Amino acid sequence: MNIRGRNKVTPEFNMASMTDIVFLLLIFFMIASTLVTTNAIDILLPKASGKTENKKSIAVSIKKDLTYYIDQNRVGESVLETQLIALMESQESPTIVLRAEKSVPVENVVKVMDIANRNKFKVILAVQPN
Repeated sequence: MNIRGRNKVTPEFNMASMTDIVFLLLIFFMIASTLVTTNAIDILLPKASGKTENKKSIAVSIKKDLTYYIDQNRVGESVLETQLIALMESQESPTIVLRAEKSVPVENVVKVMDIANRNKFKVILAVQPN
């Protein structure tokens, strides 16, 4: 006499429904993330150990006494924008490397970033390597 149960439960787990849920969540978050917009100026922040890709860039330096320099030339704050526009006209993808000392107020750094934003220049904020 064979007395075994007809209904055997298999200890296997079917992952098909779990993968469907994961893919649906992935699609939802991809669509939702494209709807988020930020109200900030686009700034390229380099890694401290990396190098910049663009070899033709103009350096704007701000010293702690709030003097502005384009490359090595001292420039007044009032003519900074006109000088940058004149220097950037010939470049294909104009890029500014912004170097500001630690003690410089944020307002002065934002002035240069605002000039770059209005004229569609890219800005790279120079940092001290670790």
